[in-house]
Amino acid sequence: MESLVRPVLMRELMGEILRAERVGQKQTLRQVAAQAGISLGYLSEVERGQKEASSELLSAICQALGLPLSSLLALVSDRMAVAEGRFAPADMGSAGMGSVEMSAAA
Repeated sequence: MESLVRPVLMRELMGEILRAERVGQKQTLRQVAAQAGISLGYLSEVERGQKEASSELLSAICQALGLPLSSLLALVSDRMAVAEGRFAPADMGSAGMGSVEMSAAA
C-alpha cells in the first residue's frame, strides 16, 4: 500500500520563518502589519501558510522585520531541500534560524 506524503508548501515554510523572526524580535502581528502597510488578518494568514503573499507584500513584511528578502528566500530554499531529502539539517551549517537573526542584525 502506497503511503500518501503531504507535499511541503513554500507558503508554509515562509510563514514559519516570518513568524519565528517576528516572535524573536518580540513584535506583535499588529506592529509588523502596521509597519508593512498590510492588514493584521492578512499577515496572520501569511504566517500560518494560508495565503501566498506577492513579492511586493513579502518585501514589505521583510522590510518591517529588518530581514533581507534574500535571507528569507535562502532559508525557505534550505528548508525545502531538507524536506525533499536533498540534505540533512546538520548539512545546512549556518542556514538555520540563527542566520536570520544574524542577517537581520547586519
